Formats: sequence, structure tokens, C-alpha cells
Amino acid sequence: MTNTLPPPTGPENRADPTLDASAPAASDGAAIVAVSLDSKIRAQEFLLAMGRLRQDGALALTDAVIVTKDADGTTHVVETVDPTPTRSAVSGAVWTGLLGFLVGGPVGWIAGLGVGAGGGAIAAKMIDLGIPDEWVDWFKQAVQPGTSTVVVLVDDVDLRALNDEAARFRGAELLHTTLPATAWDDLSHALATGTT
Repeated sequence: MTNTLPPPTGPENRADPTLDASAPAASDGAAIVAVSLDSKIRAQEFLLAMGRLRQDGALALTDAVIVTKDADGTTHVVETVDPTPTRSAVSGAVWTGLLGFLVGGPVGWIAGLGVGAGGGAIAAKMIDLGIPDEWVDWFKQAVQPGTSTVVVLVDDVDLRALNDEAARFRGAELLHTTLPATAWDDLSHALATGTT
């Protein structure tokens, strides 16, 4: 899958093509990994595999997005981890309401619910803890029709475990990553051949 779009620039794009083969076994800092698969089901399976790696301690999964492009070019984006204003509003309301109840009783509870909901929603809109919007927009254009791409924001990646898991998805394609160049080569090979 080739595309002519350059990836967004910024601090998230830390791939360093000058790194040699002695790259560390784990990544340093957050990285974006985007894998293109031939169906929505395979994309969901890949996302579940990333969740399993998180559960096993092989990576820290901060955010995940699935970008699907229908055969007619219609694009669908499903954000799976990034906080939304609604989710943050509910969380903020509960915690601030509890604090208000402890300080001011039932009246404090009601006041805390209102303040917390507003603060949580505003914080979610102002602080994007997940994959930056410009990256999501780039992937919406880069994804080929009839495919689904899983984009994950990860940290503390055990690259060997990631490659072993990726080998289960033979035929998938690494669309983009900000991991070091050697990690790109190894992950691309694992996806293409089913071997590490």
C-alpha cells in the first residue's frame, strides 16, 4: 500500500532512520503504530491482540483508533480509548460530587456534580491525551478503500513481543510507525511473512 501523503510533523514523529541494528529491545517514549488489514473483523482482532499485549505488560496502550474506508471511499473512524467530553464529564461529576458530599453534605453533592461535569468536559476538549487529531485526519486519507487500519499510541513497547503478535496477522501491512527504522523493518517483515 503506497500513498503520497507525508505523515504529520511534530514531536510525535520521532522515527530516526539513522539508527543501526543495535536498537533497544523496547521503545523509548510514545510511538504511533498503524497496521492496515483487509477487513473490519481482522482490525478488531488486531486491536484485541494489542489489548492482550497491554495485559501481559508488553506495552502501554494509551489510545487506539480504527479507521475504515468502504469500497466507495466513505471513511469511518472509531476512537476506542481517548477520553470524550461526555465520558470525562461523567467521571468529573462523580469525583467532584463525592468530594462535595464529604465537605458540604447533600447540597455539596449537588453542587459538586455540576462543577465536576463542566470541568471534565472542558478538560477533555482542551487536553487530547490520545492520538492527535491531525494524525487521525492523515490516516483517514491514507487508508485504502476496502481496508481497515488500526492506529495505536503505545509506550514501553517490548518490540519482540509486538513482532511475535504481529506475525499472527500475516498479509497485513504496516502503514506507518514512529518506532525506530529497525523496528519498522522487523514489524513489516513479521506482518508480511508471518515470521519473526
